[in-house]
Amino acid sequence: MHTPESIREACASRRTFAIISHPDAGKTTLTEKLLLYSGMIRTAGMVRGRKGRKAASSDWMSMEQERGISITASAMQFTYKDTIINVLDTPGHEDFSEDTYRTLTAADCAIMVIDAAKGVEKQTRKLFEVCRLRKIPVMTFINKMDMPGRDPLDLMNEVEEMLQIHSSAMNWPIGTGREFCGVVERSTNECLFFSKTSIGGAQKADIARCALSSQQAQDTMGKELYAQVVHELELLELAGNPFNQADFLAGKVTPVFFASALTNFGVEPFFDAFIHLAPSPHSRMADALDGTEIEIDPATTPFSGYVFKLQANMDKRHRDSMAFVRICSGRFERDLIVKHHRLRREIRLSRPHGMVAGERTMLDFAFPGDVIGVINPGVFAIGDTISLTGGFNFKPLPQFQPEIFARIQPKDVGKRKAFDKGVLQLTQEGAVQLLSPFDLMGDPIFAAMGQLQFEVMQYRLKDEYGVETTYAGLPYQCSAWLVGDAKTFEKPTSSVIVQDQKGRPVVLFCSQWEKQYAAKQNPQHALMDIMA
Repeated sequence: MHTPESIREACASRRTFAIISHPDAGKTTLTEKLLLYSGMIRTAGMVRGRKGRKAASSDWMSMEQERGISITASAMQFTYKDTIINVLDTPGHEDFSEDTYRTLTAADCAIMVIDAAKGVEKQTRKLFEVCRLRKIPVMTFINKMDMPGRDPLDLMNEVEEMLQIHSSAMNWPIGTGREFCGVVERSTNECLFFSKTSIGGAQKADIARCALSSQQAQDTMGKELYAQVVHELELLELAGNPFNQADFLAGKVTPVFFASALTNFGVEPFFDAFIHLAPSPHSRMADALDGTEIEIDPATTPFSGYVFKLQANMDKRHRDSMAFVRICSGRFERDLIVKHHRLRREIRLSRPHGMVAGERTMLDFAFPGDVIGVINPGVFAIGDTISLTGGFNFKPLPQFQPEIFARIQPKDVGKRKAFDKGVLQLTQEGAVQLLSPFDLMGDPIFAAMGQLQFEVMQYRLKDEYGVETTYAGLPYQCSAWLVGDAKTFEKPTSSVIVQDQKGRPVVLFCSQWEKQYAAKQNPQHALMDIMA
């Protein structure tokens, strides 16, 4: 029998987090190194699967391995030094930001990866704002210190100014670029010198430790570099922000670490600090059926969770759809019968899976903070709440208005059935929306946040369903959900009213000006850009 105390103990040993960054800052490489240091893999794969090298474990989709980018969020669980890690690797490309936003709702903490040469980039700012809105504490990993980059103090100032958060250096780099050889841990004033044990960081780096004040530290660094490091550390003591755990959890300060994920220099000390600093799963707020807010305690509330992601064809042999469920409270057991709040019926959660990227392992039980995959026989939608008790719903996940619209058709009419099945499964994942004509006559319109989503959809229709397609872009540039009677809405002649998969009216406009004009002409209606 599992008591609230034993569930609380299981929570205390868990860390569930997402890794966020601008594309190519090294996020997937860092995820790969977590697997290396936890013992899950023997050699770390390069993100771009060059000839003879492994592709990154978290990029399981063939298109990801070909292009060297993360297209879909992936979830992995493993143990690192007695702590159970649930890591959510997210796409950095802005065309897939909606998938990332939803994945962030399942995280208790975020690691923000910043390229030392580029600093805080556009997508990093967007994702950080989502963390701020959801009160998710953020740790900062300044990556690529082994490459020519910007001054570490400048980078910390930029984090503060652009993200409006205090930054506190937990370690300090010894040298930069080719001279980068280690870090000083500020809490102990200890130098950690790293040395390569393999090409491309495929194996763990060796660490030699000594006191900053020791002769060994001075000899290893050389006179000039040693004087520079000591001077910079003195500046930090005088003008830097002190670190406070409560302020970190409240989102007021971000601890900053300098490292190179590629060479593994600084990676292990960062992971060690992470399991110490990051929060374990905690209470979440939910909406009760009477409209009040209630707190769902992870240990005392019986099993509950919600679907934050759907993914079709992770296993091509089974052609199935997988629902990713974040467990929020209680103990999950295989074959558990739960209430499906939206459908108002009971379902059995059979064959639950734990995941390391595309690899599945059958689970017997799981605890708050864990992410499980359950086969979706067409009953789950993104945002669905499931529980043993019923009577509430977790906060709805945000849905954003798409900006690019197109018609996609099968080249071979004989493949229509396979096309329709593929479209149904892929649009349920939420990256591409399916919009139907309001009178249900004529061809559907596909909508996405970015062009790359359409490329991925066409690729997957061919790769996973055997259907080649044609693409025809449409002139619409923006859209909005329409609140009010669609029949009395006076729209510009070039605009069109369609409906989304939930039957809600959506207006497509050819320009932002048209959208603003229509809003003024229809004061009795509302045009919404974000819907829950």
